[in-house]
Amino acid sequence: MGTIQILNRFIAPLSMGVLAASSCCAAVQAKTPDAESVKRWEAFDFRRKAVTAPELKELSVTQLKYLRGIVFGRHGRVFQEAAIQDWLKTRPWYKPSSKYALSDLNDTERANMDAIKEAEYHKHKNIEPGDLKFYHNTLITKNELGKHSRIEWLIMREEIEAIHGKRFVETPWLQSFFDERYWYHPDPKYSPSLLSDTERANLQTIASAQKEGRGVALAPGDMVQFQETAITSDLLKGLSLFELRLLRNEVYARHGKRFHTAWLQEHFEAEPWYHANEDYREPKLGAVEARNVELIVKAEQRLHDDLGSKPITPAVIDGLYLEDARKLRNEIYARHGLIFKDRWLDSYFRSMPWYHPDRAYRESKLSEIERHNVNTLLVYERSARKAADAVAA
Repeated sequence: MGTIQILNRFIAPLSMGVLAASSCCAAVQAKTPDAESVKRWEAFDFRRKAVTAPELKELSVTQLKYLRGIVFGRHGRVFQEAAIQDWLKTRPWYKPSSKYALSDLNDTERANMDAIKEAEYHKHKNIEPGDLKFYHNTLITKNELGKHSRIEWLIMREEIEAIHGKRFVETPWLQSFFDERYWYHPDPKYSPSLLSDTERANLQTIASAQKEGRGVALAPGDMVQFQETAITSDLLKGLSLFELRLLRNEVYARHGKRFHTAWLQEHFEAEPWYHANEDYREPKLGAVEARNVELIVKAEQRLHDDLGSKPITPAVIDGLYLEDARKLRNEIYARHGLIFKDRWLDSYFRSMPWYHPDRAYRESKLSEIERHNVNTLLVYERSARKAADAVAA
């Protein structure tokens, strides 16, 4: 199956949905009643005056979006969200600026944005990305979550920790996404201990819904259920190489193993259940755990070997997150010793026993199948990024 056929299998429907959503009625958006009804807010000084909940309560979701457009638009922000950007283009006061930065917003504007976002939240039928700050002390139910895309599930799950300043070293796209949120303040001292019991429970609820949305039975963090229960090959279907490696190492982390590998240690230190041993001794696994590790290793090896021997199929990459697809693509290069400039990727591959850095690496070392798989993954990544950017907008 060629690259184009693969794309038609799992990307085309998503791409068409995104295009339809972004183009629908774009030509007349600036003349809608919602747009006309917010004209009076263009004279409101969001930099010095605070908006009130009663003032915002009567506005529709679309009108509230335009208010966000005014707050940011006064500083020249260019929106990815067509509904806002198309309207801004019609306003004589709007001057797009390449120098726009979130730091341009003062405290009053940020407080006004909080008020606008809360007004939007109250009008949502289901919880959406951006709403999690309102659930610090409120338990979420699956019914409240509704249905979402895989990207939305990921954002909502990570948003709970992003609110407390978590940094996303393993996933650059997510880091970039949250860097663009006005409320986000990265904190190098972030710890999962900052999460409330309610937030921890909400994380589990979203993670469970996220797995259902992806159609997978297991995900990193679930191995606590398999300390005395054997896993099966079917439970590992749909997981990426990166996820399989996290699952395997989680078995040891549950016993407090301290990892020499930086990316693994950083990952598990961020988990609330992880308590590192004082030294680097290898923990003793139970018989069932040892068999589970062996099964995961075999699944990893199959995926790893297939990258160089078989054309990638939709079953392998369908539903992968952008960063997982990126890691899979770079694994093809790593098999031939490419030295990575990216610190995280370098740490990641140097932790693999099969990786041997080669300063004489040349792309000509890749086989025809490997080149095909690189191209397939690149196209998938581009489409996944477009879909992710649509959600970000």
